[in-house]
Amino acid sequence: MGKITGFLEYERADEPYIKVEKRLKNYKEFTVPLEEKKMKEQGARCMDCGIPFCHSGCPLGNLIPDFNDKVYKGRWKEAAEILHATNNFPEFTGRLCPAPCEEACVLGINEDPVSIENIEKNIVETAFKEGWIQPNPPISRTDKKVAVIGSGPAGLAAAQQLNRAGHSVTVFERDEKVGGLLRYGIPDFKMEKQVIDRRLDIMKAEGIEFKTNAHVGHNLSVETIKADFDAVLLCGGSTVRRNIPIKGNHLKGVHQAMDFLKLNNQYVDGLIDFEAVISAKDKNVIVIGGGDTGSDCIGTSNRHGAKSVVNFEILSKPTTGRPANQPWPYWPMKLKTTSSHQEGVERFFSISTKEFIGDKNGNLIGLKTVEVEWIFEEGKRPELKELPNTEKQWDCDLVLLALGFTGAEKTLAEQFGIEMDFRTNIKASTANYATNVKGVFAAGDMRRGQSLIVWAISEGREAAHHLDAYLMGHSNLPVKEEGDLPRI
Repeated sequence: MGKITGFLEYERADEPYIKVEKRLKNYKEFTVPLEEKKMKEQGARCMDCGIPFCHSGCPLGNLIPDFNDKVYKGRWKEAAEILHATNNFPEFTGRLCPAPCEEACVLGINEDPVSIENIEKNIVETAFKEGWIQPNPPISRTDKKVAVIGSGPAGLAAAQQLNRAGHSVTVFERDEKVGGLLRYGIPDFKMEKQVIDRRLDIMKAEGIEFKTNAHVGHNLSVETIKADFDAVLLCGGSTVRRNIPIKGNHLKGVHQAMDFLKLNNQYVDGLIDFEAVISAKDKNVIVIGGGDTGSDCIGTSNRHGAKSVVNFEILSKPTTGRPANQPWPYWPMKLKTTSSHQEGVERFFSISTKEFIGDKNGNLIGLKTVEVEWIFEEGKRPELKELPNTEKQWDCDLVLLALGFTGAEKTLAEQFGIEMDFRTNIKASTANYATNVKGVFAAGDMRRGQSLIVWAISEGREAAHHLDAYLMGHSNLPVKEEGDLPRI
């Protein structure tokens, strides 16, 4: 490493945020970039640790110490080349990834870990600013045509890799614009959509074709796809939303979080008027679900001008430090306080919603809850126990269900004749991503279930290698060896 003692000399520095009262007035990203000198110091904090456990934490196997060293030395172009060698879209992961690599950082044992995610974002933003990221179409083309169904991070990564192998790649997206949940699930204040469009311009110039409003299995037949393409890769995501089967869940005012977020993103994009969104303005909002989607609903509700925002989580409140049963370098289930939480919300843990309450016109006016505790016994599934005399009624006008997803939609699997597993994910081999139907592969959340963006990109890259090998008999696309697979 270029700065052997850097971790002793410099403290971690994260990008500061624009003040809450200012950032709530719009949907723009609100982090303030660090100056270059500070970024070099952050790169210098990367230790000469001998065994870079950050590699094990990263599903992509990013060469983290290598690009940190280049940043410290101010060799940004080399850092960008190293970063792109394993990650097709660091501008996405540098904004949205929860950074399991940082939790596995050796320095994080007794100090703040290296700010890997922010370094990654600054590398790719510098590369775009300097014009280093240019279209790189393949020198020659094969005679093979590949259909990629779904344009989320898995589909985009696979499409770029397969295009690099020389195949003619067409990406089919059922919505009006490309990006999947990157575009319609992630609020603009976390990632402005020009970040996606900038990369799509590169991919189009490289020869990838994108077809929107193309819903395979609905307005575009599976038979047409089979007839027109030599191989198919399914990257449709895990999109079946979990519901809450209690009295009153049909009331006007009870909505799925993804409907709320998608409509708002369409409004921000100028596709619809504000009157068409699910508005939180002047409402008492309760968000059920304490994950990232719930956090996104909180931030969006506050930007609408909600009267109050409350967040329920059925699980117990996590600890602020590492739990004893999740030691370094494993991913810890710690209490997470996001920028959206800081913008205004009351959070309640160990609470279960029992009933939604409506008026005579079917409008939501409140809900009932009960406090719960989890009973853990060795060898048994955790048991949820309601605590007596803890029932409570809450006033609310809008409830957003951020409860996660239960699996992939069945239409494509049924029409292709593909098997699904017991979790209703597409059943595809962990060895080569192939389904039971010859020439049809699957990757991303559609195969492994709801997961991280970094896993989706990894899945897309790996599936592309195996699909290329299926078409050509071998593949020169990169693939992780068995010993390189993340262990954390």
